[in-house]
Amino acid sequence: MLRTTVGCVGVEERDEEQEDEGEEDLRDGGVPFFVNRGGLPVDEETWEQMWRHVARIHPNGEAIGKRIRGASDLPKIPTLSVPTYQPTTSIPQRLEAIQKYIRDLQYNHTGTQFFEIKKSRPLTALMDIAKEMIRESLPIKCLEAVILGIYLSNSMPGVERFPLSFKTQFSGNHFCHIVLGMHSGGRFGALGISRREDLMFKPLEFRTLADLVQEFEGAYRGYWHTLRKVKIGQYVSHDPHSVEQIDWKHSIIDVDKLTKEELRRELERHTRDMRLKIGKAAPPSPTKDRKSSMGSPLRNPGSPMRRNSRIERRPSGEKKVLDPKPPPDMNGYQIRV
Repeated sequence: MLRTTVGCVGVEERDEEQEDEGEEDLRDGGVPFFVNRGGLPVDEETWEQMWRHVARIHPNGEAIGKRIRGASDLPKIPTLSVPTYQPTTSIPQRLEAIQKYIRDLQYNHTGTQFFEIKKSRPLTALMDIAKEMIRESLPIKCLEAVILGIYLSNSMPGVERFPLSFKTQFSGNHFCHIVLGMHSGGRFGALGISRREDLMFKPLEFRTLADLVQEFEGAYRGYWHTLRKVKIGQYVSHDPHSVEQIDWKHSIIDVDKLTKEELRRELERHTRDMRLKIGKAAPPSPTKDRKSSMGSPLRNPGSPMRRNSRIERRPSGEKKVLDPKPPPDMNGYQIRV
């Protein structure tokens, strides 16, 4: 049974404000936890704050902190190697390898999140944090696992990723959790980390998003939790240098206010929205070959930049007479730097 000492009852409005500002709900199993905002290595103030918090939340109180901090023979923790694949490795096998890597980092029970994740940051900044997580090999929480899962699956263009978060209620307290939803080959699954084995990884075997959500709901029921709300984001770009922000909550569904059929319809609608976004994605910058075939909008006969063009530097007798054409439409063109 999940035990709590401090819940979030009566602070629902503050929770929503936090999430609107891009901050993860700062509670771990109903107990407030700290976020290391000073980077690594951890500064002295944050370090001592972490151990004081451990003494408050651990059943053995200060004794556990003194025993660990006073030990001189603690084993050195190895730096984990990121998964590598053969070209023939299937998508399900690759996702299982990523999940194993995330699980091997272990769940962070200290009550202090080591990496600060601001949801409002652009994707490229979050990918830099993922690299730092790999470099440090420290235990992580659920939001950190989502960022790490995005980074490790960027090289799989056939796999679409999206944030999937849950809000549950147990014994009058609310709890928040997030995983990385996956969609590939017409099947849904998830990557993530949790203290509970059945609240993180889900293989690519669910036919619909509703089936995946119902799987998590069933797992929550096993811990006497009632699923209250589901938040689903849009597909995340595979470009690690993208300056786009992750859409964390494109759809917010109040589960307890819907029948099972209504919930299924809402999730099917969101699935269609995600597919439409792929169809409307902005085209990549044209390659060199495409640029030569497409022509450049700067080569407009009315543009002053044509004064230095090669054709106008030719002797007048070699000029090729061109049929007058209307200037191209510049409205839909963007120059990428």
